[in-house]
Amino acid sequence: MSLLHASFNISYVTMQIFTGFIGVYQIVVSFFGIWYKKASLQYEPQKRFGVLIAAHNEEQVIGPLIDSLMMQRYPRSLFNIHVIADNCTDHTADVAIRHGAMVHRRTDQEHRGKGFAIEWMLQRLWHRDENFDAVLMFDADNLVAPDFLRRMNDYLCSGHKVIQGYLGVKNPFDTWVSVSMAISYWYSNRMWQNARQNLGLSSSLGGTGLCIDMNLLREMGWEATGLTEDLEFGVRCVERGVIPVWAHDAKVYDEKPMTLLASMQQRLRWMQGHFHCAKYHMLPLLAAGVKERSFIKFDAGLYLFQPMRFLILFLTSIMMLLQVATPHTTVMSHVTALMPTSFWVAVNMFLYLQMPLALLLERVNWRAYFGLVMLPFFLWTWGPVVFQAYFTMGNRRWSHTTHKRAIRLDELHGR
Repeated sequence: MSLLHASFNISYVTMQIFTGFIGVYQIVVSFFGIWYKKASLQYEPQKRFGVLIAAHNEEQVIGPLIDSLMMQRYPRSLFNIHVIADNCTDHTADVAIRHGAMVHRRTDQEHRGKGFAIEWMLQRLWHRDENFDAVLMFDADNLVAPDFLRRMNDYLCSGHKVIQGYLGVKNPFDTWVSVSMAISYWYSNRMWQNARQNLGLSSSLGGTGLCIDMNLLREMGWEATGLTEDLEFGVRCVERGVIPVWAHDAKVYDEKPMTLLASMQQRLRWMQGHFHCAKYHMLPLLAAGVKERSFIKFDAGLYLFQPMRFLILFLTSIMMLLQVATPHTTVMSHVTALMPTSFWVAVNMFLYLQMPLALLLERVNWRAYFGLVMLPFFLWTWGPVVFQAYFTMGNRRWSHTTHKRAIRLDELHGR
């Protein structure tokens, strides 16, 4: 066997072992997402919230978000809404003031992006000595369920310090791209986040619908100014033993891109930030997980190792196609017996069938099931996005996702 063939075989075996482990691991973990019981409210409103909204040229969508916050079933005296008009050149600030929020105008062309805007706003709150028990973070295109603050109050009163709310989609049926993203989120919410909550593992922070204890923020500092500020902060929490929890009943909805190009640009930014974060935190988390026998830290490190949960489907499908397409008379016959083709077919089937299962468990609109037809193609587009992100992870330039749909909370029913 030539050196080239030997090297290829070693690489192929390594890919089989890694991909097979990740695929089976996620299948096993996902089964724990089947069980879910709606939590009842236990505590009367008592926590005081500072609601932070970082907004860059969001005049079209920020009004409905503020309105949904004003309609919270929570005492108005216990929360303030702070909008960060970050380098805005439109009427975002005027719209936010008209809808009842306090506006803070920020102009800093060098340090652009949501992470820097939040860092700047937190410093202003601390200097003003605002007496908040926790801060809530939302994106300007969000809509917030009426009981969101009440449920975050319950989690804080129960002793939790970092809570991630349910990430819904407010425009799932606009295009095949938006419904594909919505299916991905329904799957993630139930079979990824809820599963890990049931296992006592760390929730993955989603950048919006996020609640953080103010004393913890003072102690740790924000310091999350990369392209994925939510991931950075969540990893730092796990490293110091603070476990972010998942609040399946506290729902927030955001707008997803309607075109494939816009979606890939958004996901590229996510993946660039993910790889950059993994570069500094993945190995320490995995090592700490083994050394301390901490399944929580090991799982968090494993999440950083696979840049995105749906990359699992891309890798396992490639492995299946390689083994189906490769004749056993070639050099591949030396390694295909390690994990036979039937194994990869089974892994792909189990992973993909979890998508309609998640739709069924989440009781989503029947139109979502038609989106399953185009979903495999959408999942495959993660491949080029992830590979490009790996080679451009040094890019720290923040790019703005344009939002134009002024959907209101009462319009979500039936979507």
